[in-house]
Amino acid sequence: MKKPDKHFIGIEIGGTKLQIVSGNSNAMILEKHRMRVEKSKGADGIREKLAGPLKELIREHRPESIGIGFGGPVDHQRGKIAVSHHIEGWTDFDLTSWIREITGVTSCFIENDANVAALGEAHRGAGAGFKKVFYVTLGSGVGGGMIDHGKIYHGAVPGESEIGLMTYDKSGLNIESQCSGWAMDAKIRVYISENPDSILAGLVKNETHSEARFLHQAIKLGDGGANQLLEESTDMLAWGLSHVTHLFHPEVVVLGGGLSLMGELLREKVSYHIRKYITAAFQPGPEIRIAALGEDVVGVGALLLAIKKAPGNF
Repeated sequence: MKKPDKHFIGIEIGGTKLQIVSGNSNAMILEKHRMRVEKSKGADGIREKLAGPLKELIREHRPESIGIGFGGPVDHQRGKIAVSHHIEGWTDFDLTSWIREITGVTSCFIENDANVAALGEAHRGAGAGFKKVFYVTLGSGVGGGMIDHGKIYHGAVPGESEIGLMTYDKSGLNIESQCSGWAMDAKIRVYISENPDSILAGLVKNETHSEARFLHQAIKLGDGGANQLLEESTDMLAWGLSHVTHLFHPEVVVLGGGLSLMGELLREKVSYHIRKYITAAFQPGPEIRIAALGEDVVGVGALLLAIKKAPGNF
Protein backbone atom coordinates (compact mmCIF):
# COMPACT_ATOMS: atom_id res chain seq x y z
CA MET A 1 0.00 0.00 0.00
CA LYS A 2 1.38 3.42 -1.00
CA LYS A 3 2.27 5.68 1.89
CA PRO A 4 0.56 9.10 1.95
CA ASP A 5 2.83 11.95 0.87
CA LYS A 6 4.26 14.14 3.60
CA HIS A 7 3.36 17.82 3.81
CA PHE A 8 5.55 20.84 4.44
CA ILE A 9 4.96 24.56 4.85
CA GLY A 10 6.97 27.45 3.43
CA ILE A 11 6.69 31.07 4.57
CA GLU A 12 7.90 34.20 2.79
CA ILE A 13 8.22 37.42 4.79
CA GLY A 14 9.26 40.38 2.67
CA GLY A 15 9.08 44.13 2.88
CA THR A 16 5.86 44.28 0.85
CA LYS A 17 4.62 40.70 0.44
CA LEU A 18 3.74 37.80 2.73
CA GLN A 19 3.18 34.30 1.44
CA ILE A 20 2.39 30.98 3.08
CA VAL A 21 2.43 27.82 0.97
CA SER A 22 1.88 24.17 1.67
CA GLY A 23 3.51 21.55 -0.48
CA ASN A 24 4.54 17.94 -0.84
CA SER A 25 7.90 16.21 -0.55
CA ASN A 26 8.78 17.30 -4.10
CA ALA A 27 8.37 20.97 -3.15
CA MET A 28 5.28 21.22 -5.34
CA ILE A 29 3.00 23.99 -4.09
CA LEU A 30 -0.46 22.63 -3.32
CA GLU A 31 -2.01 25.66 -1.63
CA LYS A 32 -0.98 29.27 -1.11
CA HIS A 33 -2.02 32.35 0.80
CA ARG A 34 -0.69 35.75 -0.31
CA MET A 35 -1.01 38.95 1.69
CA ARG A 36 0.32 42.49 1.59
CA VAL A 37 2.53 43.98 4.28
CA GLU A 38 1.20 47.01 6.10
CA LYS A 39 4.43 48.74 7.12
CA SER A 40 2.70 51.06 9.57
CA LYS A 41 1.69 48.07 11.71
CA GLY A 42 5.26 46.80 11.97
CA ALA A 43 6.28 43.24 12.81
CA ASP A 44 3.28 42.78 15.13
CA GLY A 45 0.94 43.39 12.20
CA ILE A 46 2.79 40.84 10.06
CA ARG A 47 2.63 38.18 12.76
CA GLU A 48 -1.08 38.86 13.18
CA LYS A 49 -1.65 38.34 9.45
CA LEU A 50 0.41 35.15 9.39
CA ALA A 51 -1.16 33.50 12.43
CA GLY A 52 -4.64 32.74 11.08
CA PRO A 53 -3.77 31.15 7.70
CA LEU A 54 -0.82 29.35 9.25
CA LYS A 55 -2.92 27.72 11.96
CA GLU A 56 -5.50 26.73 9.34
CA LEU A 57 -2.88 25.02 7.18
CA ILE A 58 -1.46 23.23 10.20
CA ARG A 59 -4.88 21.79 11.04
CA GLU A 60 -5.44 20.66 7.47
CA HIS A 61 -2.06 19.20 6.59
CA ARG A 62 -0.08 18.44 9.78
CA PRO A 63 3.29 19.31 8.19
CA GLU A 64 6.58 17.62 8.95
CA SER A 65 8.43 20.93 9.15
CA ILE A 66 8.30 24.62 8.28
CA GLY A 67 10.81 26.70 6.27
CA ILE A 68 10.95 30.51 6.31
CA GLY A 69 12.55 32.99 3.93
CA PHE A 70 12.94 36.39 5.61
CA GLY A 71 13.78 39.64 3.84
CA GLY A 72 16.83 40.67 5.82
CA PRO A 73 19.84 39.35 7.76
CA VAL A 74 19.06 36.37 9.98
CA ASP A 75 20.83 34.14 12.47
CA HIS A 76 19.94 30.85 10.83
CA GLN A 77 21.65 28.88 13.59
CA ARG A 78 19.48 30.32 16.38
CA GLY A 79 16.38 30.90 14.28
CA LYS A 80 16.31 34.62 15.00
CA ILE A 81 16.04 37.80 12.94
CA ALA A 82 19.29 39.77 13.10
CA VAL A 83 17.91 43.08 11.85
CA SER A 84 15.18 44.35 9.53
CA HIS A 85 15.84 47.30 7.22
CA HIS A 86 12.21 47.48 6.05
CA ILE A 87 9.85 46.82 8.98
CA GLU A 88 10.17 47.89 12.60
CA GLY A 89 9.93 45.36 15.40
CA TRP A 90 11.84 42.41 13.95
CA THR A 91 15.36 43.03 15.22
CA ASP A 92 16.57 40.14 17.42
CA PHE A 93 13.10 38.52 17.30
CA ASP A 94 13.08 34.73 17.80
CA LEU A 95 10.86 33.93 14.84
CA THR A 96 11.22 30.16 14.84
CA SER A 97 10.26 29.95 18.53
CA TRP A 98 7.16 32.04 17.80
CA ILE A 99 6.23 29.74 14.89
CA ARG A 100 6.68 26.67 17.08
CA GLU A 101 4.53 28.23 19.80
CA ILE A 102 1.54 29.02 17.58
CA THR A 103 1.69 25.88 15.43
CA GLY A 104 3.03 23.13 17.64
CA VAL A 105 5.47 22.17 14.84
CA THR A 106 8.90 21.82 16.44
CA SER A 107 10.86 21.47 13.21
CA CYS A 108 11.13 25.07 11.99
CA PHE A 109 13.98 26.79 10.12
CA ILE A 110 14.80 30.26 8.82
CA GLU A 111 17.07 31.71 6.14
CA ASN A 112 17.50 35.02 4.34
CA ASP A 113 14.97 35.19 1.48
CA ALA A 114 17.65 35.46 -1.22
CA ASN A 115 19.28 32.26 0.08
CA VAL A 116 15.90 30.55 0.05
CA ALA A 117 15.19 31.80 -3.49
CA ALA A 118 18.61 30.52 -4.57
CA LEU A 119 17.73 27.11 -3.15
CA GLY A 120 14.48 27.12 -5.12
CA GLU A 121 16.09 28.06 -8.43
CA ALA A 122 18.97 25.62 -7.93
CA HIS A 123 16.67 22.64 -7.38
CA ARG A 124 13.47 23.44 -9.25
CA GLY A 125 14.28 26.37 -11.51
CA ALA A 126 16.87 27.72 -13.91
CA GLY A 127 19.79 26.30 -11.92
CA ALA A 128 18.54 22.72 -11.86
CA GLY A 129 21.24 20.29 -12.98
CA PHE A 130 24.16 22.50 -11.89
CA LYS A 131 26.27 21.86 -8.79
CA LYS A 132 27.37 25.46 -8.18
CA VAL A 133 24.65 28.07 -8.62
CA PHE A 134 24.70 31.77 -7.80
CA TYR A 135 21.37 33.59 -7.65
CA VAL A 136 20.96 37.36 -7.72
CA THR A 137 17.63 39.10 -7.17
CA LEU A 138 17.15 42.44 -8.90
CA GLY A 139 14.16 43.83 -7.07
CA SER A 140 13.66 46.82 -4.79
CA GLY A 141 17.12 45.88 -3.54
CA VAL A 142 19.83 43.51 -4.78
CA GLY A 143 20.46 40.28 -2.90
CA GLY A 144 22.31 37.07 -3.59
CA GLY A 145 22.64 33.43 -2.63
CA MET A 146 25.15 30.71 -3.42
CA ILE A 147 24.22 27.03 -3.66
CA ASP A 148 27.02 24.47 -3.56
CA HIS A 149 26.06 20.86 -4.32
CA GLY A 150 22.46 21.51 -3.33
CA LYS A 151 23.21 23.32 -0.07
CA ILE A 152 23.23 26.99 0.87
CA TYR A 153 26.73 28.38 1.25
CA HIS A 154 27.04 30.13 4.63
CA GLY A 155 29.52 32.68 5.86
CA ALA A 156 29.69 33.78 9.48
CA VAL A 157 26.34 34.81 10.99
CA PRO A 158 24.38 36.89 10.02
CA GLY A 159 24.98 36.78 6.30
CA GLU A 160 26.82 36.07 3.07
CA SER A 161 26.57 36.53 -0.70
CA GLU A 162 25.44 40.16 -0.33
CA ILE A 163 26.38 41.20 -3.85
CA GLY A 164 24.22 44.33 -3.60
CA LEU A 165 26.50 45.75 -0.92
CA MET A 166 29.67 45.34 -2.98
CA THR A 167 31.16 48.76 -3.73
CA TYR A 168 32.73 49.95 -6.96
CA ASP A 169 35.25 52.18 -5.20
CA LYS A 170 35.98 53.82 -1.85
CA SER A 171 33.24 56.40 -2.35
CA GLY A 172 30.64 53.86 -1.20
CA LEU A 173 28.82 53.56 -4.51
CA ASN A 174 27.47 50.02 -4.51
CA ILE A 175 25.70 47.63 -6.86
CA GLU A 176 22.32 48.03 -5.19
CA SER A 177 22.45 51.80 -5.68
CA GLN A 178 22.96 51.28 -9.42
CA CYS A 179 21.28 48.03 -10.42
CA SER A 180 18.20 47.60 -8.20
CA GLY A 181 14.67 48.25 -9.34
CA TRP A 182 14.41 51.52 -7.44
CA ALA A 183 17.77 52.66 -8.84
CA MET A 184 16.55 51.98 -12.37
CA ASP A 185 13.33 53.86 -11.61
CA ALA A 186 15.37 56.85 -10.47
CA LYS A 187 17.53 56.77 -13.61
CA ILE A 188 14.43 56.65 -15.78
CA ARG A 189 12.90 59.64 -14.01
CA VAL A 190 16.02 61.67 -14.76
CA TYR A 191 16.06 60.46 -18.37
CA ILE A 192 12.45 61.34 -19.12
CA SER A 193 12.78 64.74 -17.45
CA GLU A 194 15.64 65.49 -19.83
CA ASN A 195 13.95 63.76 -22.80
CA PRO A 196 10.22 64.50 -22.48
CA ASP A 197 9.57 63.60 -26.12
CA SER A 198 11.24 60.17 -25.90
CA ILE A 199 9.41 56.90 -26.40
CA LEU A 200 10.06 55.96 -22.77
CA ALA A 201 8.55 59.23 -21.52
CA GLY A 202 5.47 58.55 -23.62
CA LEU A 203 5.07 55.11 -22.07
CA VAL A 204 5.65 56.20 -18.49
CA LYS A 205 3.31 59.20 -18.77
CA ASN A 206 2.24 60.20 -15.25
CA GLU A 207 3.40 57.06 -13.45
CA THR A 208 5.48 57.85 -10.37
CA HIS A 209 6.68 54.40 -9.32
CA SER A 210 7.97 51.18 -10.92
CA GLU A 211 8.94 53.06 -14.08
CA ALA A 212 11.39 50.29 -14.93
CA ARG A 213 8.54 48.09 -16.11
CA PHE A 214 8.31 50.27 -19.25
CA LEU A 215 11.99 50.00 -20.12
CA HIS A 216 11.83 46.80 -22.16
CA GLN A 217 8.97 48.03 -24.33
CA ALA A 218 10.71 51.37 -24.95
CA ILE A 219 13.84 49.55 -26.12
CA LYS A 220 11.80 47.29 -28.42
CA LEU A 221 10.19 50.40 -29.91
CA GLY A 222 13.60 51.89 -30.68
CA ASP A 223 14.37 54.27 -27.81
CA GLY A 224 18.17 54.46 -27.97
CA GLY A 225 18.43 56.35 -24.69
CA ALA A 226 16.43 53.68 -22.89
CA ASN A 227 18.74 51.05 -24.35
CA GLN A 228 21.74 53.00 -23.07
CA LEU A 229 20.28 53.00 -19.56
CA LEU A 230 20.05 49.22 -19.66
CA GLU A 231 23.54 48.91 -21.13
CA GLU A 232 25.02 50.94 -18.28
CA SER A 233 23.17 49.04 -15.56
CA THR A 234 23.92 45.59 -16.96
CA ASP A 235 27.56 46.55 -17.39
CA MET A 236 27.74 47.54 -13.72
CA LEU A 237 25.94 44.35 -12.67
CA ALA A 238 28.31 42.27 -14.80
CA TRP A 239 31.26 43.94 -13.10
CA GLY A 240 29.89 42.83 -9.73
CA LEU A 241 29.19 39.32 -10.99
CA SER A 242 32.75 39.06 -12.25
CA HIS A 243 33.89 39.31 -8.63
CA VAL A 244 31.42 36.62 -7.67
CA THR A 245 32.92 34.51 -10.45
CA HIS A 246 36.47 35.06 -9.27
CA LEU A 247 35.55 34.17 -5.68
CA PHE A 248 33.13 31.26 -6.20
CA HIS A 249 33.32 30.37 -9.91
CA PRO A 250 29.68 29.22 -10.19
CA GLU A 251 28.65 27.18 -13.20
CA VAL A 252 25.55 29.32 -13.65
CA VAL A 253 24.28 32.72 -12.49
CA VAL A 254 20.51 33.02 -12.24
CA LEU A 255 18.99 36.49 -12.55
CA GLY A 256 15.76 36.94 -10.58
CA GLY A 257 13.59 39.71 -9.19
CA GLY A 258 11.38 42.22 -10.96
CA LEU A 259 13.99 43.37 -13.47
CA SER A 260 14.46 39.80 -14.65
CA LEU A 261 11.02 40.05 -16.29
CA MET A 262 12.87 41.68 -19.19
CA GLY A 263 13.97 38.14 -19.97
CA GLU A 264 16.32 37.46 -22.85
CA LEU A 265 17.23 41.12 -23.34
CA LEU A 266 18.61 41.34 -19.80
CA ARG A 267 20.29 37.93 -19.97
CA GLU A 268 21.99 38.71 -23.26
CA LYS A 269 23.45 42.02 -22.08
CA VAL A 270 24.75 40.66 -18.76
CA SER A 271 26.25 37.65 -20.54
CA TYR A 272 28.02 39.95 -23.01
CA HIS A 273 29.40 42.42 -20.46
CA ILE A 274 30.62 39.92 -17.87
CA ARG A 275 33.19 38.47 -20.28
CA LYS A 276 35.05 41.81 -20.30
CA TYR A 277 35.81 41.49 -16.60
CA ILE A 278 36.65 37.80 -16.15
CA THR A 279 40.21 36.57 -16.16
CA ALA A 280 41.30 34.52 -19.17
CA ALA A 281 41.54 31.30 -17.17
CA PHE A 282 37.85 31.51 -16.25
CA GLN A 283 36.55 32.36 -19.73
CA PRO A 284 33.87 32.25 -21.00
CA GLY A 285 32.51 32.55 -17.48
CA PRO A 286 29.33 31.18 -15.94
CA GLU A 287 26.22 30.61 -17.96
CA ILE A 288 23.71 33.41 -17.38
CA ARG A 289 20.07 32.38 -17.05
CA ILE A 290 16.78 34.07 -16.19
CA ALA A 291 14.99 32.76 -13.10
CA ALA A 292 12.18 30.32 -13.83
CA LEU A 293 10.01 30.26 -10.69
CA GLY A 294 8.66 33.81 -10.76
CA GLU A 295 6.57 34.90 -7.76
CA ASP A 296 6.80 31.41 -6.25
CA VAL A 297 10.58 31.35 -5.95
CA VAL A 298 10.78 32.03 -2.20
CA GLY A 299 7.79 29.79 -1.51
CA VAL A 300 9.36 26.86 -3.35
CA GLY A 301 12.71 27.55 -1.71
CA ALA A 302 11.12 27.68 1.74
CA LEU A 303 9.48 24.32 1.09
CA LEU A 304 12.85 22.89 0.05
CA LEU A 305 14.42 24.29 3.23
CA ALA A 306 11.70 22.59 5.27
CA ILE A 307 12.16 19.32 3.39
CA LYS A 308 15.94 19.28 3.65
CA LYS A 309 15.92 20.13 7.36
CA ALA A 310 13.05 17.82 8.33
CA PRO A 311 13.82 15.13 10.92
CA GLY A 312 15.60 12.24 9.27
CA ASN A 313 16.73 14.29 6.24
CA PHE A 314 19.92 15.87 7.61
